[in-house]
Amino acid sequence: MSKRQEYRPCVGVAVFNMAGQVWLGKRMGHDGPHAWQMPQGGIDKGEAPEHAAVRELFEETGITYEMITPLGEIEPWLTYDFPPWHKQRKGRNWRGQKQKWFAFRFHGKESDIDLKAHGPQEFSKWRWADLADAPDLIVPFKRDVYEEIAIRFARFAKGVNSTKASHG
Repeated sequence: MSKRQEYRPCVGVAVFNMAGQVWLGKRMGHDGPHAWQMPQGGIDKGEAPEHAAVRELFEETGITYEMITPLGEIEPWLTYDFPPWHKQRKGRNWRGQKQKWFAFRFHGKESDIDLKAHGPQEFSKWRWADLADAPDLIVPFKRDVYEEIAIRFARFAKGVNSTKASHG
């Protein structure tokens, strides 16, 4: 298997509110400080990465294309390896994931965010957070990717409001 095939092709989505905070969801069934992440998911065969990003965003958050404005993307694919315990639990043959990351500005209503918009539900609750805090909230094996996102998307987090709301 070539390196390209060893990594599952995925997308990741950083959604920024008007105050410059990023959307984070708490993984369903997970507790502790590393249970939060941004929306992400696999790319279907023949699907363009940006289309996959918008689809995953809707499936996991209920946020539609009409509620967002594209801001940018990270040009290289970012990769991470699954730890051995994760591969065994998931029963997958992938070494890890390669992700194409997109940033969007949210201009919809918070009441439109619906974690049950499409099953199965990925997140139990959500909140807005400072982008710089995201690497400390993600599972450790994804931390390097989130540190890269925090650097490359920092320009979209300008004017960050320190108030953090939490929603269930």
